Amino acid sequence: MKSFFSCFLILISVSLFAQKSPEFKLLDLSELNFITSIDSVKTEVVKEKDTLIPINIKAEYWDHTVYNPYKNVEVTFPLQLNFKDSTYFSPIGKEKVVTSRYGWRRGRPHKGIDIDLVTGDSLFAMFDGIVRMSRYSRGHGKTVVLRHYNGLETVYAHLSAYGVKENDTIVRGQYLGKGGVSGNARGSHLHLVVNYKGVSINPEYLFEFNDHNKIRSKELWITRKWTRPIAHNSKRQSKIIPLLSEEEAIASLIKQQSIYTVRPGDTLSRISRRNNVSIASLCKTNAIKRNAVIRVGQKLVIEK
Repeated sequence: MKSFFSCFLILISVSLFAQKSPEFKLLDLSELNFITSIDSVKTEVVKEKDTLIPINIKAEYWDHTVYNPYKNVEVTFPLQLNFKDSTYFSPIGKEKVVTSRYGWRRGRPHKGIDIDLVTGDSLFAMFDGIVRMSRYSRGHGKTVVLRHYNGLETVYAHLSAYGVKENDTIVRGQYLGKGGVSGNARGSHLHLVVNYKGVSINPEYLFEFNDHNKIRSKELWITRKWTRPIAHNSKRQSKIIPLLSEEEAIASLIKQQSIYTVRPGDTLSRISRRNNVSIASLCKTNAIKRNAVIRVGQKLVIEK
């Protein structure tokens, strides 16, 4: 009984002290969900129902010295990607003019998009993340690679100056450095690449590169088509129909084929533009070379 009255008196005293002291607040246990200590440099906390799950994006394949640390990782398709936002932060501070797209270019794969800029223009992070790489990379020149919490990495290449260092924790819209022409670049531009475990994804399938800065959907499914430059033409945007479910992704794997009859004046380039397929894909499907002579009336298989 004495113990009961002692506890009761202590509670009354604490309550009176809390009312008189504005710096003291009683904790409402009904509002207490979960308390944990998390290294903010390494993790982001994701709330799932009533549980806080720390995500450590530095746990695996965290290597500053190589552009692609995932060389021995097998990625399974179709692949699901999730975004917590409906927009991204523009990587440049002015109108985004895409000068070269993801696709086959001059006989080689172009695994990103080129956005026009003037040397010295500031570059910004599209999403929260951690800097995995901030150093010179062969071909890409001065390069910053950000790893994000949904598994993606965004690559900002041909910089003229760095604004971040490796292991820096970055928030969306944070300054990364200045654009330029370092590495193998023809004129100043931002070479923007989006990778998932070392596999490039056509950035325009994921994002709208206009004033709205929209992510095409918070849930997107990726098939191999959107990871193969040979299936796209670097001179124009591919026809984009976002896959919003696994069922849609699986159904899209059934290749659509049609037969095209060569007309007078046709060239592989003209047929490519007319049917929205790359010349490389056209040649591969029909087992012909880029310099092959095509004849009027010849039948070509168009595969999309």
